[in-house]
Order: sequence, then C-alpha cells, then structure tokens
Amino acid sequence: MTISSRSSSHASMNRNDDPLLPFGTSGTKFDKPSMKMRVRSVLSRNIVRRVLIWAVASILLVSIVLYSKKPVSLYDVATHHQGDAKSPGDGDKSAAAGVGNTNSNGLNVVVSEDDADSDLGDDGEPLSPEDKEAKKQYQDDLKKMPWLRFKQFVPTHLLVKPCMFANLSSSLDGYFNGLKTIVPKVDHISEYPNVDVKAPLPPPPMSTEIPKPRPYEPYQFEGEVATCYLDSNRTIPAPSIYAYDGLPQNYPDPVLGSYDILGMRDDVCFDRFGRYGPYGLGYSKSAGGSGVGEDTESQGNEFVWQTTGQIDYTGMNWQAAQERCLEDNQARFKQIDPETGELEKSDKKMGRTALVMRSYTGFKWTEHEILNFRALITELSLKSSGEYDVHMLLHVRDTDIPVWSDDVTVQRLLDANVPPEFHGIVTLWSEPQMRLFYPGKFGETFSNPSGRDIHGVYRSGHFPLQIFAMQHPEYEHFWNWEMDMRVVGSYYELFDRAGKWAATEPRPLIWERAARYYIPSYHGSWEEFSKIVQQDTVRSGLSSPFGPLKFPGRKSLRFEAKGQSVMPENCGAHSDRSMCGVGEAADLITMNPIFDTDQSGWFFGLDATGYASTPPPRRASIITASRLSRRLLMAMHEEVWRHHHTMFTEMFPASVAFHHGFKATNAPHPIYLDRAWDPIGSAPDAAFNGGRDHSTSGHGSPFDIANEHNHAGSSWYFNSEFSGMIWRRWLGYAQKDGRGKFGGRHNEGSERGGKEEEEGPSSSGRLCLRSMLLHPIKHEHPKDPR
Repeated sequence: MTISSRSSSHASMNRNDDPLLPFGTSGTKFDKPSMKMRVRSVLSRNIVRRVLIWAVASILLVSIVLYSKKPVSLYDVATHHQGDAKSPGDGDKSAAAGVGNTNSNGLNVVVSEDDADSDLGDDGEPLSPEDKEAKKQYQDDLKKMPWLRFKQFVPTHLLVKPCMFANLSSSLDGYFNGLKTIVPKVDHISEYPNVDVKAPLPPPPMSTEIPKPRPYEPYQFEGEVATCYLDSNRTIPAPSIYAYDGLPQNYPDPVLGSYDILGMRDDVCFDRFGRYGPYGLGYSKSAGGSGVGEDTESQGNEFVWQTTGQIDYTGMNWQAAQERCLEDNQARFKQIDPETGELEKSDKKMGRTALVMRSYTGFKWTEHEILNFRALITELSLKSSGEYDVHMLLHVRDTDIPVWSDDVTVQRLLDANVPPEFHGIVTLWSEPQMRLFYPGKFGETFSNPSGRDIHGVYRSGHFPLQIFAMQHPEYEHFWNWEMDMRVVGSYYELFDRAGKWAATEPRPLIWERAARYYIPSYHGSWEEFSKIVQQDTVRSGLSSPFGPLKFPGRKSLRFEAKGQSVMPENCGAHSDRSMCGVGEAADLITMNPIFDTDQSGWFFGLDATGYASTPPPRRASIITASRLSRRLLMAMHEEVWRHHHTMFTEMFPASVAFHHGFKATNAPHPIYLDRAWDPIGSAPDAAFNGGRDHSTSGHGSPFDIANEHNHAGSSWYFNSEFSGMIWRRWLGYAQKDGRGKFGGRHNEGSERGGKEEEEGPSSSGRLCLRSMLLHPIKHEHPKDPR
C-alpha cells in the first residue's frame, strides 16, 4: 500500500495565508494538474489521434534503438561533462548522471559496447577463460553497482581511449600517507575533490622525522569549571588526547558534509596513539594498559605519555568518576524542581545530556571496545566537567530472566556481559519489560517485512530509550549510540558542535534541507545550498511542511490539547521569518538525511502500526545514531502508551517530530568516499541526492534497497566497507586494500599496512586521519571475533 508523495505536505493545509511559510510558497498550494487525466482524454478521443500517437512512438523507438548502437566510453563522458560547471539548481541536474547505459538511479555504466564482447586483454592477447569470466562478471556488476565505475584499476580493454583517461576513475591514495608527510593546512593539496588535479596523485615528499603531537582541547567553557579526576583521591586528572598540527599531504577532503559548517577543526590529524594512548593503547595490562597496540609500529609514540605517564586503569570505576565530576560542578547545571519533578527554568545554567550506548547480552567485548568506551566517558563527561553522562542500555535477550526483580540475577548478568569498570553505568531491559510498559492492542500494521514482534528491539528500539528518558528527568537531551561506531578525533567536539550548529538552523525549509546530503564541491557554501533547496522546493510544486501537521488518524498529545505549542516565540506571526527557530535547540539531530519514506524504496517504509486506514506521513533517517530531546521522547512515549501508535525504529522519532512540529535536522558531518567519483560533485549528487527534487526522498532515493550499495565506499553507513578497512589500517593492522582487477570490492586486492610495512624504509609512517565518524566497525584486531 502506498500513498501519494503529496501526502507528506499536509503541513500547509489551511495555511495558505500563514506568513511563516517558506519563501515562495506563501499563499500558494502549487498543485500540479493531473497528467494522467490529460493522457486518458487524448487517447480516448478518436482513431486518428490514436494512429498518430502510435506512429510517433514507433519512430521514437526505432531512433532509440539505432542511437544505442553508438559506443560509449570514458572519453564520451568526459566530453559530455565539459560544460557541467553550470550553477547547481539551474536547469535539470539529470545530466550529471552521465551518458550510456544507466541503472535505476540514473548513474552511468561506462563500458563500450564494442568492447563488451572482446576476448582481448590489455596486451592485445586473448584473455584466459578465468579472466574472461571475471570480465563478464565485472560488466554484470557494473549494471547493478555503478559505484564500481569509480574503481582503483581501469582495465584498458574496457576503454576506447585508455591512454588519455587512465586516471579518470581511481581509488584514493591520500588516506594512506603517514606521519612523515604531514604539512601545514595552508600547504595541503587535497587529492579529491580537486578540480586542478586528477587522482591518484604521486607519493608526496617525506620528512625524515616524526612530528610531535600536542594535546587537543576542543572545550569551550563559560565561567569557572572544576577539573575532573579518574580516582577518588582526585590526583589523576582526566587525560587529553593528542593531535598533530597539519595533514598528510594529499589527504582527501570529505565529499559529503563539512567541518566548517559544524565548526569543527579540519587542520589537524590523529594517529592511533594520540587518540587511544591516554586510555591504555600501546602498553601492557601489567602496567594498567590494554595490552593492544604493542604489536604495531610505534615510532615517536612516547610523546603521548610525557605529561601523565601511562595511566593504570586497574580497578577503574567510571560511574563513580562521573558522579564526582558532577558533584564538583553541580552549580553549572539545571536542577530538578522538587515541586514539579521537572528541570528548573534558567537562562544562566546549562541543561545536561546523556549518551546512551546500546548493547546486549552476548556481546563480545574486546580491548579495543574497552578503549573506545573509556574515550567516550573521558571526553564527554570528565573533560567537559559534567555536561554529559554516559550510560549503557543492556538488552537482556533471554526473555525468561526477571531483570527488574532479582539483584542476584542482575549481578550475574553484569559479570557475564560487561567489564567490571563499566558496571555502574548499566541499565538492564528486556522485551517482556516493554510489554509491561506498553500493554494493550496496537492495531493493524500496514507492512511488517521483518515479521518481528512489535515490542522487539528490531522494530521498536526506541521503546527502552523512551522509558529511560522518563526515568531520568535530569537530562534535556539523549544521544542514542551503538557499539560499532567510532570517532577519530574528539567525541565532545563532534556532539557539541553538531548541537550548537543545529540551534542556528531556522525552521523554514528545515525539513527540505535535512532531506539532502550537503555536497560542498557541488552546492557551494551552506548559504548557496540553502538557496538551491529553496529553488527545488518551489519548482516541485509541493507545499513545505511547517509546524504541526493535519492528517487522517492524527491524535493530539496532552500538551496540544491544553493549547500549548512546541513552536518558539520567534516564530510568531509578526516575527522575522528568517529568524524563526534560530537559537532553538533541535529536538532531533540525525547523522544521515531525514527522508520521506513514501515511494522511496526503503524496505521498512510502511512499517507503521495503529494509525487510521491511510498510512500517516512518514520520515526516517537510516542508522539510529541521533540526539533526541526529552520532550520529543516524551511525545513518542505518549504516542505509544496512550494512542498505541508506533513505527519502525529508524522512522518513529523523525515521524513524531514531523507530526507534532518539533525541530529536527540532519547534521552534515564530514563523510569520505574511497574513490574519485567523476565528474566531481555532480556524480556524487546524482547518486546520493537522486530522489525526488534532488533529495533523498521518493523515487531514486539512495536508501532504496536497490541503491544502498552506493554507500559501500563511504565512511558512514550500515553497509560501508570502507569504514572498517581504513579503521583497521589506522590501528596498524594489515588489510586487503579492495583493489581488485575488475573494479574491486571488500577483501579483494593486495594486503597493505601492518607493522612490517609501516616500519619499512620507504614507509611514510603510521596513518594520521582527520576527525571522522565511522560505521560499522565489526572487528578491529586480527584476532577479534567477526
């Protein structure tokens, strides 16, 4: 069952005179005439018109068949795109997809038809049976996975003019230049995206010495704060991580998202010891370390411990450390009003945030997992002097265990499933517990492709987070996080800057901006991107969502029944429209675009339960990593327990925000691609914004199950292959580089990196990566379970 793409535009019903509608939409519905009715009327008039139409159609069909005989090559693509420098948003962007055979999302498959059946290899000699079969498989894969066109190695027998365009499509090498190639940002030349050079670039010059890192402190405090310590005697201050000034020469720039927009530094890089050495990487367990990292190249790593020494984490109690930190800084933060049970209203004090890590019984803890958890708590809680608390929601998968009534059982579960240093931050939950919190009949589901239970974590992972928020009124916001995510750089910098940036976003057209990947090399500045979004919205003819929606089956929440609104004061009828929402903390911050699931091809797009006979408007963001306000979580809680409404895990938070007028946005954090997509800018835009009106919504969505493979070479998506490969290389372990003979993929190519290569005489040293968010990381050390 589907609904019209216009179904998600009920925000403007009965609002045609609202002065707060986005520019270009006030007073106009932009309803398009129905093309379907006009075609029917023509076809049913008389036989003459029918004959004429069929004749024209036949001529067009013959022309298409004849035209398709022309070979298409990389030369044709390059020539076709010489004029592709027009301003984004001007005219039809479909040309950015290229020419030739295209797949469902419009991306080009650049293989000459004359060469498709060739049995000759690069040297003109016949291919072996094995290579011939590999070539055929590669050509078949191109039709399904066009991102393979941007490959590490271009077989010359697939090109019409290979000598001219040998570097047109290739994987990027700049990520793997090490510490000895670091240069100041002002001297840095990006390998990609770069209009002046073609990737790959030759190896850069190397220094004979390893540079020295410096403590990295991205904290911005107002007023006095108390230092937080690891130990109860307050003698071991929370350590700093270390960064190197500058970047490895030719290190690529992010293709999606931006450092500058979020206010993050892009002129430093982090090696494994500067990032994790303060938490135990690189020294033995007998010395209180992790015992990992000692088996990797380590030249110059002693700088990390010159100030603090190698900290002994034996017997560490992270919950006690967080409590002491809050106690010493209590005056900075809002307190619970004893009369109302809610946070006090204060402009002089800060609200606090909980980072809620999601884990489960049976999870295989490794030393790298422990290092990452120590980083989370230190950087978010202790180094921020109490702005955050880190918690763990542990899913008890055995439904027969009474997690809420037996202390002995609870302790047994903790001992078996969580390292002792983290026991104090754990909250247990189970699916039977969710049935107690949310009893009753939930009504019909429009679609349940997973076949899972409505109270299960797969379809309703938000349930335990809602209960957690209800039980913890001391927090204003909650980051929902997962065990297989990593941040190179500072967790605090990423979360703090994302929150500050989201507060600056105005509400008009915020849903439209959030539905798109921001591609700086294509869109330009954020201001230019915002104008392009506005132009696309006006051209679409669709009304822009603004404030609470009206749709069949919608039910009011209690605050709405009382006449209250979530809209801020600067969105009043006589306020400056451009300032509406500016300064308002976002209720939902996602790390991927928030898209309209209707007709998007997303597998779970109709998994909505308990609504009316027509599916409600729906929004979703792939990967559940996000920041949610307490008031949004309480609205979700009420929708479930009172109205028996719910949706698939990745769809419910955004949809509830959409329905009730909460502020939601997508933080355009830096996302890297492993290959040099060409043409720069327009090719990524065609793949990642290939949906309705150059967005991620509707037909052509990158989240369509048929298109998700385009994310395989990105640093952030649930099916990414690049993220795990570069992370393990950065940790110092050898990995297959993915550079296969016919395009390349996971676990293909040559094994690169590792101790022997990094210590070799021609090595540029261990990797030094910019701040970046990586997912999924399913294993780290070569001996870790997979």
